[in-house]
Amino acid sequence: MTAYRADLLSDTLTAPTEGMRAAMAAAPVGDDVFGEDPTVRALEEEVAGLLGHEAALFTPTGSMANQLGLRLHVAPGQELLADADAHVVRAELGAAAAFSGITSRTWHSERGRLEPEAPLGLAAVGCGQYQVETALVVVENTHNFGGGTVQPLEAIRRLRHETVDIGVAMHLDGARLWNAHVATGTPLAAYGDEFDTVSVCLSKGLGAPVGSVLVGSAAAMAEARVWRKRYGGGMRQVGILAAAGRYALVHHLERLADDHERARRFAEAVAEAAPDVVDPVAVETNIVMLDVGAIGRRPADVVAGLAERSVRTYASGASRVRCVWHLDVDDAATDHAIEAAREVLAAP
Repeated sequence: MTAYRADLLSDTLTAPTEGMRAAMAAAPVGDDVFGEDPTVRALEEEVAGLLGHEAALFTPTGSMANQLGLRLHVAPGQELLADADAHVVRAELGAAAAFSGITSRTWHSERGRLEPEAPLGLAAVGCGQYQVETALVVVENTHNFGGGTVQPLEAIRRLRHETVDIGVAMHLDGARLWNAHVATGTPLAAYGDEFDTVSVCLSKGLGAPVGSVLVGSAAAMAEARVWRKRYGGGMRQVGILAAAGRYALVHHLERLADDHERARRFAEAVAEAAPDVVDPVAVETNIVMLDVGAIGRRPADVVAGLAERSVRTYASGASRVRCVWHLDVDDAATDHAIEAAREVLAAP
């Protein structure tokens, strides 16, 4: 594998630290299919408590956590609503339809920012046999393809107030909810209180090697446990992985602020060299979206130019390049990425 001086492809690239590895090696374990792994149970209790819910379920992936959450709320033939760039409709390979017979409709948003009027304008309830019934609204926070956008709590609360009245559930894809919490100071439970189910990821900014957690009511998590087994997600002595998540919650949560600061510093430097490519004000967390199409450049060419300078990034759509900060990108790597971006964007 090529060694990059700044690997900004994704925050999923983080490797376990020595302290995390030691915690994994020392973790007491049991058979989690039988609910007997003490480290998994401790992690589930901790995450449920942080998000203000009764219970939780450890899953191997964020996509599985999301798909279990969707299945809990939407019967086959019913629909979910999400914005057009949401992970559950863009990056989970049609799993809601393939696994659960769920249809989807989407609304367009600016940088993934939630405007409650959009999903409420689409919601269809009480339709009988004449239209597809809306059962769920999905909100993503922070918003990946929106560029790490933090969803305003007030907008979430307005949406929740209206969906309760019409009997529509809400699921939060909180893969990077930790980033929203650190960026705004909003308590995790303040977000969690507004949703029926929440998924959070341990293997992105928090730096665990694998794992996500779904939270909700005790009854919902009991049902989700059955579906996890059906989906092939029943795990045995998985406490060695849950231990990484527990370690990350103690040691890697508050340090997300470092990723945010480095991402903003990169964006400010790039904006000085190419003002049309990025607005630093729009960089709220650890993701920077470079609109290279605004200066007539192809994302693939920019990605290749940066790779030649030992910086790895991701072409996101027809005009954008995504750069993501994480615990394995330090100040020196950020400085290198700045210089490389200046060179590539200045090239004819």
